[in-house]
Amino acid sequence: MSDRPDRQVRSIVIVGGGTAGWMTAAAFAHRFSGMGVSITLVESAEIGTVGVGEATLPQIRDFNRSLGIDEAGMMARTSATIKLGIEFCDWGRIGDRYFHPFGAHGEAIGPADFHHYWARLNAARGAAPFGDYCYPIVAAQHNRFALPDDEPESGLSAYSYAFQFDASLYGAFLAAFAQERGTKRVEGKVVSVRTDGESGFIAAIALESGEEIAGDLFIDCSGFRGLLIEQELETGYEDWSGYLPCNRAWAVPCAIKGTVGPYTRSTARTGGWQWRIPLQHRIGNGHVYCDRYIDDQDALDQLMTTLEGEPLADPKQLFFKTGKRRRLWNRNCVAIGLSGGFLEPLESTSIDLIQSGITNLLELFPEKQCAAADVNEYNRLMDLEFERIRDFLMLHYVATQRDDAALWRDMREMEWPDSLAYKIDAFRRRGIVPEYESGLFQPPSWLSVFIGQNILPQSVDPRTEMMTADEIAADLERIHVSISGAVRKTSDHLAFIDGYGASFGGSRAGAA
Repeated sequence: MSDRPDRQVRSIVIVGGGTAGWMTAAAFAHRFSGMGVSITLVESAEIGTVGVGEATLPQIRDFNRSLGIDEAGMMARTSATIKLGIEFCDWGRIGDRYFHPFGAHGEAIGPADFHHYWARLNAARGAAPFGDYCYPIVAAQHNRFALPDDEPESGLSAYSYAFQFDASLYGAFLAAFAQERGTKRVEGKVVSVRTDGESGFIAAIALESGEEIAGDLFIDCSGFRGLLIEQELETGYEDWSGYLPCNRAWAVPCAIKGTVGPYTRSTARTGGWQWRIPLQHRIGNGHVYCDRYIDDQDALDQLMTTLEGEPLADPKQLFFKTGKRRRLWNRNCVAIGLSGGFLEPLESTSIDLIQSGITNLLELFPEKQCAAADVNEYNRLMDLEFERIRDFLMLHYVATQRDDAALWRDMREMEWPDSLAYKIDAFRRRGIVPEYESGLFQPPSWLSVFIGQNILPQSVDPRTEMMTADEIAADLERIHVSISGAVRKTSDHLAFIDGYGASFGGSRAGAA
């Protein structure tokens, strides 16, 4: 028998439930099954969760697959619909519409990237809208969907999809998954935290009931409060409201009266923007805004007067400050979800940031001492994730030509981070979209917003001149026709859900 001290993490304590807590518990329970690691999640039924983050990104499919979750079954349990991207209305100019899709535009027709050929033809004599050369955009516009094809030559291979679901139902789904695999749920409120006097590590949490729960590693999923990471460890917060000033939101569900399409919609308003997220049983709606540009009542009125159907609950108001903790991993505590930071839900990144936090922690899973190298690398990766999402969100605001309200004038004239200014300048001058290894949004996403909000390159890749304008036009027309034909062969969005065995148990009455 070895007399060496046990350096392995044997007990993990998660403070807070909701989507962040139960995603973490599910992932850990799956990874550490049968390995002698106890997982305890503490939550209080009296403390509500935000529960309005209903749109996701394609990476959620990787998370579900890693746990062996059946996709159709998950969709049925969470009232999920398919999401091929986001439609943006009135962001560049009032009346403008464009899509940010989960897929690339066009295909290889020469040595330069596709968008250079499109930009050259568009500047010379006009071309069809950029979105006409992207399968998921055309499919979304026609409310149709088919699963991607594994064949690289297929027109149905160069895109992905995500889900629009009820986040509270997804949390409940994962709670059952995690508890079936050994996670212990404890009901109660945390009233105090005990730390080790020498290391400063958290040793245990005490509940209102008097129970004390000790652990080796603590995961803070307590939401904006940051019960462990901030209230106890005083980690500090980087305030990014100077870059992304929206600080409030109203959220309300309504009955379905319009189309249940495979996409989310974001509509720019005078003091912020409004979301529409169609589920199988209701429409999720919200108005994100800054109280410096519109007061609470006017923001609520704008939301309620634009609902397509009868409200199904009272409006819920949320308050937030855009930014992140200075360190998402501090000592033996890791903040995941809103406790780690918040970036407004314009591009549905909240759940993805939870997923990134979980994935990076599993990759860098520590010994009890939490080596500085692991902690620093985790924080470096998460800092990059937050900063690059921040820049992408900012692009939507600063790339506007609107002059009808102070918000849009101020955002257009604000000072940009160097990282964002570089990307905008590179595209505006030569149509270059810088790539990076770490970070959520890749060139197809940036292209969608650049071109969708009327930022066009002043010059393009000279290699496009190896083809004549007529040859480029012929290739673009061939791609356009091919995509349109492929879309016509696919199913109606809701018909696909029924055929996939993913229909929710509730009613879809009123869906067009």
